Amino acid sequence: MPDMSAHLALTQLVPFAAEELDKNKVTPGVLGFVVFAVLALAVWLLMKSMNRHMGKISFEETPDPATAGNTPKKPTATQGK
Repeated sequence: MPDMSAHLALTQLVPFAAEELDKNKVTPGVLGFVVFAVLALAVWLLMKSMNRHMGKISFEETPDPATAGNTPKKPTATQGK
């Protein structure tokens, strides 16, 4: 009957724990801080990686060789007379 005595002891201690708990002062605790810190570190590493990858990209377009010679010229004032 060790299970019955453990159950009885547990039911005796639960009301004491409930009286000490203040519902207005519940905090996330250490686990909440650790999870938040890990998420913040992951976001920081992702931003650092994104900046490194964006630095490798060239935004200047090179002209297409197929259409480079076929661009129409603008008429000047002397050509029209």
